[in-house]
Amino acid sequence: MILSRNLPFRLALAACVLIIAIIVYSHQAFAQTAGDLQQKIDQRNQDIADLEKQIRSYQSQIDSLGSQATSLSSAIKSLDLNRKQLETKIKLTEDQIANKTAQIEQLGGQIDETQGSIDDDRRIVFQTFLVLNETSDKSLIEILLGSDSLATALDSLDRLGVLEQDVYGRIHSLSKDKSDLVLSQQASMAAKADLMALDKQLGDQRSIVLDTVAEKNSLLAETKQSQTAYMKMLASKKAQESALQDEISQYEQQLHLLVNPNQIPPPGHILSWPLDHIRITQYFGNTPFSTANPQLYSGKGHDGIDLAAAIGTPVKAALSGTVIGVENTDLFPGCYSFGKWVMIKHADGLSTLYGHLSLQLVSVGQEVATGQLIGYSGNTGYTTGPHLHFGVYATAGTVIKLFTNSRHCQGAKIPIADWSAYLNPLSYI
Repeated sequence: MILSRNLPFRLALAACVLIIAIIVYSHQAFAQTAGDLQQKIDQRNQDIADLEKQIRSYQSQIDSLGSQATSLSSAIKSLDLNRKQLETKIKLTEDQIANKTAQIEQLGGQIDETQGSIDDDRRIVFQTFLVLNETSDKSLIEILLGSDSLATALDSLDRLGVLEQDVYGRIHSLSKDKSDLVLSQQASMAAKADLMALDKQLGDQRSIVLDTVAEKNSLLAETKQSQTAYMKMLASKKAQESALQDEISQYEQQLHLLVNPNQIPPPGHILSWPLDHIRITQYFGNTPFSTANPQLYSGKGHDGIDLAAAIGTPVKAALSGTVIGVENTDLFPGCYSFGKWVMIKHADGLSTLYGHLSLQLVSVGQEVATGQLIGYSGNTGYTTGPHLHFGVYATAGTVIKLFTNSRHCQGAKIPIADWSAYLNPLSYI
């Protein structure tokens, strides 16, 4: 009779012990799975580091070629190195995608594990409260009389003490588990956003590779692999670019868009760098290169800064604003200017130009945020090698000119400005 009265209590107590045992085993199983996944992520990180090292090696070779005398063979070799570097970047992006996918899987496991821990803690707390409630109205004498033996009674009391301590620990951990769950969910959402961006980047990189291959084939066809023909082609491009600069200079002198200093912000840290890694190859104004080539700069010097950037390097908006120009002067044979370019108008009276891109990712009228990806650097337009031309303008003194009476750029759109509207980018970064 006494045994039957004590049976619910003993069953509840046994249930608590069984639940805890199952939870411990499930946590051990998850830990093993998580460890295997972490090993894969660590190996992928090592592969990524190796690919980044290979990309830097290609860039070093490309830079070395840039310092050599211009020749058809060096131009072809440079295009081949750029293609190989881009293909390596594609492998890098593929590895980053695989790594990000593994991280999402890992975070998913953590979310499931944490949610499971919360559910388990709730069950244990509930079950323990049942046990404690069963004994709350019983005195020590009643527990002793309701047990088979003194040893059983003492064991039950000991288990009750452990369970009581455990339930307080479980209640405390519930709050922490919920906080961890929110953090893991936020990290998972961020990782999924990164994955989408990487998927888009992979498609962009493959498109740029195709353009690079087409550029090489076009160069071979145009020169018929003759160094003499190549040098004539360069001389012709230089003459046509110089003629275009003369046209631009004439238009600029006719603008008379005097810039009121009150319409532009004073120099300061207003703009962000458009690239993640910065190496300036030509500064603003009367640089040695512009002085040595006055015909290319209408005698007023370099109207922006040039930043070293391999073909396919992400280019970002230097400040939030509205895209007011997205054009490609290469669509007009003989129009050697900025190639593929983007111009953004900012709210503070400044506008920024990004020239010689390989791919544009924005459209006219689009609102962009500071740091937003707007395209990839390239070698389009008139260049002596891949780089990003970054210009800063006083908006009030700048127009995007449609060339209607041009010998080589008929129908092209090119930004031009009053000479006072060209600003030194370094004054605002």
